[in-house]
Amino acid sequence: MIKKSTIYFILILFSKFVLGQPSNFKIDSTNNNLDEVIITATKTERVLSSLPLNASIIKKDEIEKINATRLSDVINEELGLITVSDFGGGEGIQMQGLDSEYTLILIDNQPLIGRTAGTLDLNRISVGNIKQIEIVRGPSSSLYGNNAFAGVVNIITEKPKTGLKGNFSSSYETHNSSDNNVLFSYKKNNFYSSVFFNNYSSDGYDLIEGDGLNTVNKFKTNTIQIKLGQNLGESLKIKINARYYTQLIDNIAPNSLSGETFTSEDNINFIISHQADKIRTDFEVYFTSYFGDEFLDDEQGNRFSESFYDQIFLKPEIKTVYKISNKKEFVFGLGNEYETLNRTYFEIEPKQNSPFIYFQYDYNPNEKVNLILGGRFDKYKEYKSQVSPKFSGIYKIQNNESIKISTGYGYKTPDFRQLYFNFSNSTVGYTVIGYNVVDDVLNQLISEGQIANIIVPIDEFEDPLSPESSFGVNIGYDRDLDEKISLYTNLFSNSAKNLIDYRVIANKTNGQNVFSYYNVNNVSTFGFDINTKYKADNYFSFSVGYQLLYAYDLDARKAFENGEVYARLTPTSPAFRLNKKDYFGLYNRSRHMGIIKINYNNLDKNFSTNLRFKYRSKYGLYDSNSNNYLDKYDKFVNGHLTGNVNINKIINSKLTLSAGIENIFNYLDSENISNLSGRIYFCRVGYNIN
Repeated sequence: MIKKSTIYFILILFSKFVLGQPSNFKIDSTNNNLDEVIITATKTERVLSSLPLNASIIKKDEIEKINATRLSDVINEELGLITVSDFGGGEGIQMQGLDSEYTLILIDNQPLIGRTAGTLDLNRISVGNIKQIEIVRGPSSSLYGNNAFAGVVNIITEKPKTGLKGNFSSSYETHNSSDNNVLFSYKKNNFYSSVFFNNYSSDGYDLIEGDGLNTVNKFKTNTIQIKLGQNLGESLKIKINARYYTQLIDNIAPNSLSGETFTSEDNINFIISHQADKIRTDFEVYFTSYFGDEFLDDEQGNRFSESFYDQIFLKPEIKTVYKISNKKEFVFGLGNEYETLNRTYFEIEPKQNSPFIYFQYDYNPNEKVNLILGGRFDKYKEYKSQVSPKFSGIYKIQNNESIKISTGYGYKTPDFRQLYFNFSNSTVGYTVIGYNVVDDVLNQLISEGQIANIIVPIDEFEDPLSPESSFGVNIGYDRDLDEKISLYTNLFSNSAKNLIDYRVIANKTNGQNVFSYYNVNNVSTFGFDINTKYKADNYFSFSVGYQLLYAYDLDARKAFENGEVYARLTPTSPAFRLNKKDYFGLYNRSRHMGIIKINYNNLDKNFSTNLRFKYRSKYGLYDSNSNNYLDKYDKFVNGHLTGNVNINKIINSKLTLSAGIENIFNYLDSENISNLSGRIYFCRVGYNIN
């Protein structure tokens, strides 16, 4: 296999000698990047092009051009990011080959909660009032702590502009789906306010007839967000950001069962900022809660099943930025995270208090070099406290060419489900027990005569379940070949340890098993991204991107190397031994991904159109030959190409009309891909009130 250092060297040689030497054209770093300021990567405002990290920005005009309505629509357009569905239909983000549960999702710099089996559903987030989306790839726990294991996605919402502003937009598409937005803002002197409302609904769809289920059930959601701000003099500012979200789903289940799922989320952030000559201090108190209630009734209206989920998260934090000089800046922060979860199948209502402290030193020794060193300490009661270091640097070869490297540590603590779950399936008969309650629950099952055999001794659960951890390296090379062509490349590697999985710990007398969680998997993901942008003229622009990804369970790979894994071509055919080359890797990972975007923008005619294609190579979702691994003899989801097209026309200064087609090739795989429902037609109208 080619070494990663060799690949990196080849990429540099390719850009220097095949694409040619740099021209005399120089980027105006001031004018060119005024609107490309990113906050997420350092918790301070930084120009994206000067940042020594693998980060990107999706700006408002890009979101509007593709007529996206939900965050999942936008993420699906990005190279190296895959939206993956969980068993409940929610869509999370797979980043650099790491599962969606390891990506931290923020709105206006604050985390969202309410993950289903680790996945935070991107469809909860409307993009109707988004200013930009900031993406940082690679472990980011040095600033953000828990869950920033693979990276961070931060949704920055619009700030009010001077005067009274307002806009309205409405979209309608296939499946009787609609998305409606209303935004009003007011700013005068030292005061601003804004109100945003979104309504999103759909009749859902069914890709598999006769199974008694809908692929996506009928639903409706509402989101309201309020922003208030007041300057109390030249140095003191007060802000309040509040958001409330609800969703109602009509459930349909086999055996004539029906019911509803109701979820609500609310969050509020209170911020006081003080700016002195060289010191800025922000004090924030952030509160959020997530509630879910679900039930199914039979044909007679009798309650068949019911469950609830009630989570609360509170985080006070103080952050100070000290600008030592034009070359040195120091960031210091401390706070506390309090979390509690009350839900069905929990024996107790667990609580967690986690104080934290972090720092960051940003140093520019000269105009060509920028170095950032940071770290964070999080204290936990249930398990070992965490120290998360990070180092990054950039070297500007010249104004239009740079090399950057970042290394960092990420971690994810065991969630409450993995620690305290106590669930027995009444239909099938299996049981799942959280790690911390194995002793009590398993002894209770023994006393009830439900256990036939103990496989894992109870005393193995005496030591705490360890947090999952990752160490990531990103090496990037960016170059503007001239005023028309830009090239961006990045090599990445992530080594993840102590990943939490489940295993059989006992056999039941009914023939089923008892499962619990344990630290087992050591995973490696590595590969590279390459993305190039070309502006042909004042009308046409193109971008092409490609990602190569390898994602392995290291223990599984060793088992293949040792000849310990066998497979059968059919259930009755003889078994044969597999070797190292037969191991494909982790589930739901594609080796290859490609994106092509073609844009046409005619400012004279107030008309634009764009065409986007995304290719994903084959991947496996499960082990189909019963050897507990994904090998080349398993069944795979075929590689596929999807495409979207949009047309936008500005009628006048107030009215905009849009139309388009999603999944223009009508690609369907009803058994494996639930978020592709066939070809989707849509139309949209937008109206500005000034």
